[in-house]
Amino acid sequence: MVKKLLIFLLLLPLLTQAQDSLQFQSVQSIKTLFDSLKTHPQTIGDQLNMERALIGKRMVTGMLYPKINAFGRYEYANTPSGMLPLAPNDLLTMVKDQAVPQPFSQNIFRVGVGVSMPVFALSIYTTVAKAEAMYHSTKAKARINLQKNEALIVSTNASLQYLHTLLIALAAKKASLSKTLSVIELQVKNGRASKTALLKIRNAINEVTILDNNIRQQQQKALSVIRSLTGITLNQPVRMVQTGTYQNGGIKVLDPLRKKAETEKLAWRAEKEKLVPAVYFNGNYSYSAAKAYNNNLNINEDYGTMAITLNIPVFSKSQYAAIKKSKIDYESSRNNLKRMHLELSSQAKALENNLTLLNRSVKLYQSSITDKKELLKIAKVSYLSHRMTVEDYLKYEDALVLEESHLYSTMAKKWQTLMQLAVIYGNNIEQIVK
Repeated sequence: MVKKLLIFLLLLPLLTQAQDSLQFQSVQSIKTLFDSLKTHPQTIGDQLNMERALIGKRMVTGMLYPKINAFGRYEYANTPSGMLPLAPNDLLTMVKDQAVPQPFSQNIFRVGVGVSMPVFALSIYTTVAKAEAMYHSTKAKARINLQKNEALIVSTNASLQYLHTLLIALAAKKASLSKTLSVIELQVKNGRASKTALLKIRNAINEVTILDNNIRQQQQKALSVIRSLTGITLNQPVRMVQTGTYQNGGIKVLDPLRKKAETEKLAWRAEKEKLVPAVYFNGNYSYSAAKAYNNNLNINEDYGTMAITLNIPVFSKSQYAAIKKSKIDYESSRNNLKRMHLELSSQAKALENNLTLLNRSVKLYQSSITDKKELLKIAKVSYLSHRMTVEDYLKYEDALVLEESHLYSTMAKKWQTLMQLAVIYGNNIEQIVK
């Protein structure tokens, strides 16, 4: 028992290290997250929906092919029944000569085959086109869902970068304040500064620590989003580089709705075409074996029929209602498509303008941060030389961190805006970001 316990204690650090390596992963490329997304249950679910739509298309197409059924049957009747229809003249000949087995019996064994197929059924052809449109709609929806999730990964990673750099800025501010604190402590000890200044610096450091803790909580939420999409728990943001930009090739995010409206239109057309006359072919062949009822001799007969049927709908109240309903469904889909197109066109225009402004803001913030770093250096020297109050000095510390947070926030918004435009225009996100 003691030996097992010692072995467990020796292996415990290795087990802990292995568990930590499973919980946190250092991802070097955003492509790794994209690859993991492709095995996400939602992505797999979209692929299954595509397969289901493809099978639905094949099922409808199969309606145009012949249906062939083989059968075997045993029949018993309490009076002799005919094995096949007979012409009156043939029957009279058999009655005159009882040595000829007549095709009637109480026990009949039959085997055969039946064939049926539509020769002309307009609604079936339209239903095939509808199933084709439904498949393309499902395929477009799967593509858009993947793009949306890829955009969400990039946007969330941009938020993580923003929070990460903000933590670095806060750490720099805390280090700066701590350095000032050590100088103030010496000045207070030597009687050259008041304890009030010391308390204010300590309070500022505490506020930085509290803000750091709050940001780390936001970080966990962002990490949770990426983990839910990829199954990967990041230990730091993934480095991203913009290698392209959006291309305005139309509102491609509406492709699933366009195909859905097309599907509804074809459904309406198919319902109307059910009132068009249709032509069907039916063929049957059977081989029968029995003992003739008149002389108990074995008899075998075969019999086949073929028919072309013209089906003409004359009155169908329920079909008229189905046509009206399918028309309303189509008009509703078309109206929804128009509404979404107006909304997204307006949103895309605003996002394009915002992206231009965000690019300009990034340059302005970068220039402003350079100036504020120089001003902070001057302010720190002035404060330590007793030519500035502690309140004024802390304003310079706060101003630098605030400006850095504006820069990082703007850069994150820039990524998010770019991703929104990429999704709206249906661009390949993996070609925009590496």
